[in-house]
Parts: sequence; C-alpha cells; structure tokens
Amino acid sequence: MICKDNIGFKELKSYISTFEDKKSSLIIVLHKAQEIFGYIPAEVQEFIAEELEVPVAKVYGVVSFYNFFSMEPKGKYQISVCTGTACYVRGAGKVLESLEKELNIEVGGVTKDGLFSLDCLRCVGACGLAPVVIVGKEVHGKVKPTDVKKLIEEYMEKERQENA
Repeated sequence: MICKDNIGFKELKSYISTFEDKKSSLIIVLHKAQEIFGYIPAEVQEFIAEELEVPVAKVYGVVSFYNFFSMEPKGKYQISVCTGTACYVRGAGKVLESLEKELNIEVGGVTKDGLFSLDCLRCVGACGLAPVVIVGKEVHGKVKPTDVKKLIEEYMEKERQENA
C-alpha cells in the first residue's frame, strides 16, 4: 500500500494541476502515474479519480483496458516478448519459454529480487525483426532461445555496474 503522503502523490498532484481540462487528461495522467510509481494500484487510481473529478470506475476501465498500464508492480527491467503472428511463427514461443526458465518466473511474474518482470505483447510493429524482445525501451530483434541467457546477463551486469 502506498501512503498518500508519499512524494509520488505530491508530484502527481503537481502534474495534474498543469492541466486546464482535467477530465480529458486521464490517459496522459495515467502515463505519468505509471512513470512515478512503476504501476497503478487501486489507491493511485482513486487519487487520480478524485483529482480529475471522474468516477473511479472510469479510471479503472482505462487502466484495465490498455496493456501498457499495470496494476501490479513490475521489475526494474521489464521484459516483453512480442507474440504477434510474425514473431510467434519465427519462434517467440520458444524464446518466451527460455525466458521463463532462465528467470524462474512465469508470464506476469516478477523475479524475487525485483529486477525482472516478464510479459507478452500482441504486436510491436517490428515484424522484420521477429522475434522481438523489449527490455524497458530497448528493442532486441531476431532473438533466439539461445540468446536469452546472454541477454539476461547483460542486464545483470548493468545492474552490478550501477551498484558498484
């Protein structure tokens, strides 16, 4: 549970105050909330509804409709595997299995250390690079199951360097 005295709520409130037409700014405010908190739990949705003067059901409806928004915490490195037709035909299913095995989590899960989370996307529009794996905002194309261990190690090394 996130405390409403949290600095994130203050930042979000300040951001919302920049909009004249608050009711039409719901999606952009949700993007900002996800950026601040990493996900959009119920208490953040309620706060947004109150600040924008819209029903909580409307906020929940938008959050639950769009895949980009998450109501559960994600890992520091969010891994998404494209499972659109081109990617799937070119082996995305096997890449996904390798990621699940390497990370010891299932789709929708977060590693125990909170570093990685794993999700699927319908299509990222990079069919020429199929199969595609996205880590954060970095796109990795033509990924093979044998590439998975090296990919994970790359981000583990990045983490070690940040903490050194």
